[in-house]
Amino acid sequence: MNSRSYEPIEAQDVAFLGLGVMGGPMAGHLARAGHRVTVYNRTAAKAQAWVAAHGGRSAATPAQAVTGADIVFACVGNDTDLHSVTLGPEGALRAMKPGAVFVDHTTASADIARELDAATRGLGLSFIDAPVSGGNLGAVAGTLTVMCGGDAVAFARIQPVALAFAKAVTLLGPSGAGQLAKMVNQIAIAGLVQGLAEAIAFGEKAGLDMKAVLGVIGKGAAQSWQMDNRGPTMIENRFDFGFAVDWMRKDLGLCLAEAARNGARLPVAALVDQFYGDIQAGGGQRQDTSSLIQRLR
Repeated sequence: MNSRSYEPIEAQDVAFLGLGVMGGPMAGHLARAGHRVTVYNRTAAKAQAWVAAHGGRSAATPAQAVTGADIVFACVGNDTDLHSVTLGPEGALRAMKPGAVFVDHTTASADIARELDAATRGLGLSFIDAPVSGGNLGAVAGTLTVMCGGDAVAFARIQPVALAFAKAVTLLGPSGAGQLAKMVNQIAIAGLVQGLAEAIAFGEKAGLDMKAVLGVIGKGAAQSWQMDNRGPTMIENRFDFGFAVDWMRKDLGLCLAEAARNGARLPVAALVDQFYGDIQAGGGQRQDTSSLIQRLR
């Protein structure tokens, strides 16, 4: 049962494209906050099931879903999927009404964010790149962190609406800044997870009670979200949940490509990306990213 409370704001006509493990709950929060929601999903049955659970309506194509919408949200898989739902034959952009805002929550490249920003401007629309952090649990709870790039006026329009599924929605710079900030987030997480995996594996080899150890060091300088939430499940060898290895490798690929372009050095991220490749090769593609510890046992 949802216990989230919502700040009262004027109801908007919104569309949501992509109802996966992130998009479905996010769209649900928009509906519960009182907005009039139309959804599209590549698998139509999923959109129909969402409507049965939340109300609103579904549409057969992105173009049909966005007709009349004040704000269009999207959360799809990657650059290719995003290009399809925006600029494809039945894409959203040319069907949106003048002045509407397209908000992309996909973790994608900064290049496609800039491309879509230019495309929307040419059509009298606005674009905000707005990748999220917090995973499926954050999407369900409505406590995501949203990192945004784009025009300040358009951002001011979408921020109060996006707060239906987020605890923070922040503008960090021009188009592409949101995607770049998400890359910073993933680079930081990759190093943290590998460090935590090594620490736990070391403690186990040393014969320590690692639940007790984490309980102690988690009150000091070593504390992190990963330690609090993934340390115990690493110890228990549980990885059938959370942010999948396949998704992390996609994200790290974006980070490494951007680093090659801008000259940044990412030795740890590059190494951890290879470690995730080992997990994939062992059949762990859909395991949580904390499954890195399996390489060390």
